[in-house]
Amino acid sequence: MLDKKLCELLNEQLNMELHSAYIYYEIANYYGVEGLEGFQNWFNVQTREELSHAELIKDYLIIHGVEPILTAIDAPGAKYSDHKTPLEAALNHERLVTASIYEIYDHALSKKDFGTVDFLNWFVKEQVEEENNANTLISKYDLFGTDAKGLYALDQELGARVYTPPTLTVG
Repeated sequence: MLDKKLCELLNEQLNMELHSAYIYYEIANYYGVEGLEGFQNWFNVQTREELSHAELIKDYLIIHGVEPILTAIDAPGAKYSDHKTPLEAALNHERLVTASIYEIYDHALSKKDFGTVDFLNWFVKEQVEEENNANTLISKYDLFGTDAKGLYALDQELGARVYTPPTLTVG
């Protein structure tokens, strides 16, 4: 049986992942309107990844007999003034998600809930990848994005990204 506080933290994370999807969906829409279809694709894939993360947490709660609690998702409501700002917003958001995962991990470890620790190990590795991807995207934008030809090439590269379902199975 999962610790009560751990259930609360996992439910919060479930909703954070759904909010993340909402944020990335908004960023994808921004880039779509800007005519950067590759950037739009990259963030649409990111949206799907976040939804799959929420699904994993939901399934984990359910197999432990815990009813997932969905909360209202606030509209992101960001207004972007340039093409780099959404990239920085994504990195900052991933840092928040990482901190949240670490808090859950720390609590699970303190309760010696090694099953949950094992489950969260995948998310810890995933967050390293997420932050690295966001940093790399900003670096590439800084190198190439301010030049029209470079921006076009980067947009083409980002358009090739495809969604890959998570390899973690719950249960």
